[in-house]
Amino acid sequence: MSVRIAIIGAGIMGADHARIVAEDLPGATLQVVCDAAPERARKIADECGAADIASDPVETIRRGDVDAILIASPDETHAPLSLAAIEAGKPALCEKPLSQSAKECLVVIEAEVSRGRQFVQLGFMRRFDPSYRDMKAGLDDGALGHAIMMHNFHRNVEAPANFTGQMAITNSAPHELDVARFVLGADYTAISVFQPAGINASRTGAPVFMVLETDKGQLVNIEINNNAAYGYDVRGELVGEKGSIFLNAPVYIRQNGQLMAYERYATDWRPRFAEAYRLQNKAFLNFVRTGVFPAIASDAWDGYCASLAAEAGVEALRKGGRVTIAKMDKPSLYH
Repeated sequence: MSVRIAIIGAGIMGADHARIVAEDLPGATLQVVCDAAPERARKIADECGAADIASDPVETIRRGDVDAILIASPDETHAPLSLAAIEAGKPALCEKPLSQSAKECLVVIEAEVSRGRQFVQLGFMRRFDPSYRDMKAGLDDGALGHAIMMHNFHRNVEAPANFTGQMAITNSAPHELDVARFVLGADYTAISVFQPAGINASRTGAPVFMVLETDKGQLVNIEINNNAAYGYDVRGELVGEKGSIFLNAPVYIRQNGQLMAYERYATDWRPRFAEAYRLQNKAFLNFVRTGVFPAIASDAWDGYCASLAAEAGVEALRKGGRVTIAKMDKPSLYH
């Protein structure tokens, strides 16, 4: 029997998820597209063949003709809608962040623990990206020896209006905060945050540079530059005792002309991580069918860890110093 999926939010990510469900997930049916703007929901529903549209997300989650939920609504709705899905007993794939508040993440964790099972798969899709997965495999097979450092940078063409350095930490950096934990199999114990001299931290798109310490003695650095101008660019290097591994982004063509050979950058993240989204959503469909949480997917606990690190990063930026990160004990549900 087909799994009937409701998508909450018909913006950029909701539309992309709708297309994946409709075109790339055999055995899934796009049942409902829910959005506060009915005309936007109708447009995506018509394009992707959804059975119905709606405007109330909680009522949509509770519908009897919906088996699973895909949450792609604004960030502040993620935790409340995840809680509604848990209450309804329905699996949910929730876009990151689970919440920008670590305390609110704990409320979701407590709800899952009280039910004795996991419901929420979190949309840190980089765990499914082939380049990051190969990087982790290269560490796990022992060829690198002990991991020492992981370098990351994340650059966008242009920051949205009023996008501050603090927002770079809480909105952009969580992808790196999560995937570095995933690759290293480690947790963060402290964070320091820097900005280039002369940069006003409140100006739009101010870059930030983070250095995190792990409980395995490794260093992780993350550069976030949302006004890089030249294109969307994510890179990384894992450094071990015996060598290193660079990420390679998929590049399908190289152009020649005007005495140059060149490759074009994408304008945003979607082309770079298209395959990661597809594999993530495929894993979610299998989770809905079997009840077995995907082995490499992010869960509510991972969302809590990312939010806790981001909160500490904002404090480190404000104080101009090193901030320790102390988390609660992990519930046995997430082991």
